[in-house]
Amino acid sequence: MSAYEDLIRRVRAGALGPDPAGTYVSVAFTTSQAVRHEGRDGGYRNEVLSLRLAEAVGSCAVEPGELPATTLDDCVGTDIATLLDHPLPPVRTAALDAYLMHAAPHTRPGSGARPWPLPAGSSLEKSRARAHAVVGLLDLPPGSTVLVVGVVNSLLEALRSRGLAYVPCDLKGGTTEWGEPVRTDAAAELARCDGVLASGMTLGNGTFETLRAHAARHGTPLVMFAQTGSAVLPHFLGDGVTAVCAEPYPFFWLDGGPGFVYRYGGAP
Repeated sequence: MSAYEDLIRRVRAGALGPDPAGTYVSVAFTTSQAVRHEGRDGGYRNEVLSLRLAEAVGSCAVEPGELPATTLDDCVGTDIATLLDHPLPPVRTAALDAYLMHAAPHTRPGSGARPWPLPAGSSLEKSRARAHAVVGLLDLPPGSTVLVVGVVNSLLEALRSRGLAYVPCDLKGGTTEWGEPVRTDAAAELARCDGVLASGMTLGNGTFETLRAHAARHGTPLVMFAQTGSAVLPHFLGDGVTAVCAEPYPFFWLDGGPGFVYRYGGAP
């Protein structure tokens, strides 16, 4: 049984909080955005499925247009146990995230989370501030090579500023802001990298367990930056995951005001 499957098993058994069969999603919504930061050559689009359970919101990023039109209706009024068996992986991930955000929020005493303030600013300023919070969790000397799974140009920029080489990887392929080719098979690149920065989107597309298992087996630092599954990934600290920069909804790109991410593990 994988670590992820074991987490699901414990949730189903009520070992981490209330009975998931008795907890119901009250609101389901998607958030779509198109981005082109000032001074950047390229842009991108994001879409996120979010589910609300009581005071908590759980999220999973998806490819724009990927979700069937009936997805939100499937989720509303449905219990978490049922949603953990939903045929769509993003629904299962968002449901698990909502449940764990409800049962074990980042702000609870003893969570181990360290709030990291993001200042008010433009979309690019906030993106760079978040990148600083994420890359600061990676303890590698200059000259090391980092596999970046889920390309964010601000993260690559922050790695370059620290003298770290990187291998950008994303299922969408393409090129980085600096014209570097983006690989599409993260597993094929693991052996030549000294550390890994990976998006929480790997939970929703089924590639997380490969990264976690490799890191656990080889002692490779694995830092997760998580809008998707921000409440899920801290449960793997010490079991392949070295550190997590957790960013629950609402995300930095939704508001120009100040906010917080929550850092687990890594350097203080």
